[in-house]
Amino acid sequence: MSSLLVRGGHKLTGRIEPSANKNAVLPVLCATLLSEAPVTLRNVPEITDVLRIVDFFREIGSTVEWDKNGKVLNIDHSSIAKGSGARLPQAMRASIMMIPGLIMRLGTVRLEHAVKGCTLGAREIDPHVAVFRAFGADVEQDGGEIVFKGTGKGEATRMWLEYASVTTTENFILCALTVQGTSQIVNAACEPHVQEMCDFLEACGAKIIGKGTSMVSVVGGTELGGTDYTFQDDFHEIATFLALSAVTGGDISVRNGCPEHFDLIDRTFEKFGAEVTHADGWSRMAGPSRLKVEVNFTAHLITKVEAAPWPYIPADLLPIFIALGVRAEGQMMFWNKVYEGGLTWHTELSLFGAHTLLCDPHRLITFGGDKLAPATVTSPYIIRVAIALLMVASAIDGESTILDADPIKRAHPDFVKNFVALGADVQWMD
Repeated sequence: MSSLLVRGGHKLTGRIEPSANKNAVLPVLCATLLSEAPVTLRNVPEITDVLRIVDFFREIGSTVEWDKNGKVLNIDHSSIAKGSGARLPQAMRASIMMIPGLIMRLGTVRLEHAVKGCTLGAREIDPHVAVFRAFGADVEQDGGEIVFKGTGKGEATRMWLEYASVTTTENFILCALTVQGTSQIVNAACEPHVQEMCDFLEACGAKIIGKGTSMVSVVGGTELGGTDYTFQDDFHEIATFLALSAVTGGDISVRNGCPEHFDLIDRTFEKFGAEVTHADGWSRMAGPSRLKVEVNFTAHLITKVEAAPWPYIPADLLPIFIALGVRAEGQMMFWNKVYEGGLTWHTELSLFGAHTLLCDPHRLITFGGDKLAPATVTSPYIIRVAIALLMVASAIDGESTILDADPIKRAHPDFVKNFVALGADVQWMD
């Protein structure tokens, strides 16, 4: 694992063009398996999980051409041999979204039972199994693997999810496109990256009704064509650079083609005394001279940030706001309603001198405003936590080290390069 050496205390200033959203790029890559026609994808980031999927596509016989400098990826799956074997990549959870396309093409797919991803706690596979079975697939365990087999008996269905899961919603939509008739999912996830996968599929000829809402209908059985699709800017990365400006007292503008996704994010920044402005396709944070937690009108309650499925604040963004919380004067409660393992890293913040209290696996209180000191901290395998630790280190005069910071590379290919361009003193160390 690589580490980051950070010499903090610099106000970051400048303009940034963010990369595409990993959580949109990976599902779209998986969705390309549903089409026999060539597909061109633009603004594709060179990140770890994209590399793994591209390697896998080549292994099963797809034709892939990737101009990494131009961020253009050309994919043609028509060359996949019908008898190809498919044992999915294990180092990323997105593998599970290749199953609908591979079942349609190959009939049988194998997946390691303990499919990996960020270390956020228990992430069950049962909702996905329920979706595959609902569309006619046989799902069985074979030792340490799960075997998915197509039966040719799939038909349209209606499913009401217990939880608005992003990947389960995406798998339902992909499966629904492989059968005849109209399928409906209730309590669907509606995150921007789910909508973006739907945008791509519609560009290929799919008919999807209700994207961005909790009830989505999918008309299946239509042969999908090719398309030329450009990914949107990643709202996670946009919010992260705005937070970096706030925590260092800097002035950063970030390109943002979808400011309509930022109403609640903007309101959350305001809880720390930081204001975002949007104009002419750019979002700007002129960091305040000090961060201070907004006091509730109901004064006996602690001001809080609640993270849950969209349109709540995304759980993936909670760590960057926790970084603001340890810098801001006052108390703030952070409530992760999604992952029970998403807050355990708070002990690393204490190495900087931060005062935090973990109430239970889902709720954390920061008591900010204390003077912090440089430290060596270790990141868990969670993308935005590595960035949050980097944020705190950047706001402290002196030299800090973020050990095991590699998760950043899973989502942001140019993050450190952009960080340095803004005036930060940071470098990778092996």
